[in-house]
Amino acid sequence: MTETAMDIVKAARDEKHISGHEIRQRLFPDFFELHGDRLSGDDPAIVSGLATFHGQTVTVITTSRGHSLNERIQKHFGQPEPTGYRKACRLVKNAAKFHRPVILFVDTAGAYPGKSAEENGQGQAIAQNLLQIGQAKTPIITIMYGEGGSGGALALACGDEVWMMKNSIYSVLSPEGFASILWKDAKKAVQAADVMKLTPQDLLKFKVIEGIIDEPEDHQQVCDEIDDVLQKELKKLQSLSDTELLARRYERYRKF
Repeated sequence: MTETAMDIVKAARDEKHISGHEIRQRLFPDFFELHGDRLSGDDPAIVSGLATFHGQTVTVITTSRGHSLNERIQKHFGQPEPTGYRKACRLVKNAAKFHRPVILFVDTAGAYPGKSAEENGQGQAIAQNLLQIGQAKTPIITIMYGEGGSGGALALACGDEVWMMKNSIYSVLSPEGFASILWKDAKKAVQAADVMKLTPQDLLKFKVIEGIIDEPEDHQQVCDEIDDVLQKELKKLQSLSDTELLARRYERYRKF
C-alpha cells in the first residue's frame, strides 16, 4: 500500500515517535543543559546545552514537547516563545566564538502564537535567529525529527544543512491550517497535505533539504542512523574555512 502525505503527517505526530529527550540521552549521554536568554527568561520548550560527540565538544539544541500534561502545558506542547529563540541564538553565537559545531533537533508545530509571545517580540526573535544564526562562523546542522512548522521551525533551520527523518514533515503551516485558509474547511487536511509537498521525499526532490534519515522502529537504531549522518556531514563542513562555509551557506539559501 502506497504511503500518503497524510500518513507521514500522522507518523510525525505519533506519540511513539522518538523524542528530543531520547535523542539527547542516546546520542549525547554527557549533555549539560544551559538556561536562559540573558534578557528576560528561560523557555522550557527549547532544551539546549553542551555535549561531546565522538570526542569533540558540540552545542546541542532541541525543541521539547514535554511528557506529563503539566509539562506539556508549560512547554506549550513544543511551541517556543521568544525567550526560547533568543536562548538558541545565544548558544549558537557562543558556539561560533569557539568554533564549536551546532546540532539542532526540531519537532514543533510552530512558534507559540499566544499573546505573551507577541508582546515579547516573537517576530523579532525569529528574524534575529535567521540573521544571526545564518551568519555564525561554525558548522550548523538541523535535523527535523517530527513536525517542522512555519517560522517556528525555520528559525532553527537556517544553518548549513537540513536533514529530515523518514517520518517527519517541514512546511509553512499544518495541513489543517492550510485547508482552513484555502478552502475554509479543516476537514480537507488530507487533500492539503498532498498539495503542500511537505514530506521528506518531496523536499529532497526540490532540494530544500540535504537528505533523509531512515527511521527503524527501534529508537536506538534511529539514533545510530542519525549518528552516521552527523559524523559524515560534520567532517565535511569542518574541512571548510569560515569564508567557504559562509559562501556555501549563502548559495544554499539564494537558490530558493
